[in-house]
Amino acid sequence: MADTTPTFDIVTAGELLAEFVAERCGQRFTEAGRFLGPFPSGAPAIFASQAARMGARVAYAGCVGADGFGELIRERLTADGIDIGAVACDPERPTGTAFVRYRDDGERDFVFNLAHSAAARLALDEAGLARLADTRYLHVMGSSLTSPAAIALIDALVERVHARGGQVSFDPNIRPELMRDPASREAVLRRVDDCDIFLPSEADIAWLGQGESEGETEADTVARLLATKRLSLLVLKRAERGSEAFRAGEHQRVGAFSVTERDPTGAGDCFGGALIAALAAGDSLTRALTLASAAGAHAVTRIGPMEGASDRTTLDALIASHGDLT
Repeated sequence: MADTTPTFDIVTAGELLAEFVAERCGQRFTEAGRFLGPFPSGAPAIFASQAARMGARVAYAGCVGADGFGELIRERLTADGIDIGAVACDPERPTGTAFVRYRDDGERDFVFNLAHSAAARLALDEAGLARLADTRYLHVMGSSLTSPAAIALIDALVERVHARGGQVSFDPNIRPELMRDPASREAVLRRVDDCDIFLPSEADIAWLGQGESEGETEADTVARLLATKRLSLLVLKRAERGSEAFRAGEHQRVGAFSVTERDPTGAGDCFGGALIAALAAGDSLTRALTLASAAGAHAVTRIGPMEGASDRTTLDALIASHGDLT
């Protein structure tokens, strides 16, 4: 009998960039200051790194420039065990970049160069699409739905993954600047409609509740999404208050781990990467949520967006040190 096991456990696609992090809190973009980096980054890449470090078979579709930053990113993805056969190298555009600063209140500001970089040049031929569609899970990030090429590629992958019996997970990461673009807004709402696993933050749920019946509460929005959309699992990320999972007839809550935060960038991406990797490995939902919470906590203890990605041994040690969070 032929082996019908998918080639990959998880496939993701989207922006790849080099990130620079302000050295001190309160540092401004309008004055000279020191930045740490370059760090390999991009929300889907952070997700992929975390999932691969937990043993998942992960493939990535993206594009970098033919420069040192592109080489940095490709080497990092490869070192983490990620298949980069669909990561192209564009000789005409530079690798995308991001600069991050932290305000005194801990909030972040970013300066991106994505639209005019190689990150916006996402494309796969039919053979490439067929190869990546042979996966158990396709993970989509809202931050990746920012260019016509990226939207078209992800639309095509979603259609093919579903046709082969795979599932789509979606982290909307809704940002006001993203929603000002009609094409991006439509693409985000399309993914809400056709995903199987939905990973919103509290802010995402609030945004999705706007324009619905007057006085719709967070609980109302969650119930409406479960009742009217394709999704079978909704995991609501509550940052330092942990997470909640909802599916038919089931509700689970997992608390957060208490750690010393150094850099919050990538915490939600690591949460998602650990969750989907654990589900792909056959872990129970409770175990997957606990691993995801630990991954998000560990991520904030390291400076750099992908530097906090961790393996199961590290996460198990963190879990053991804190006890049961359910």
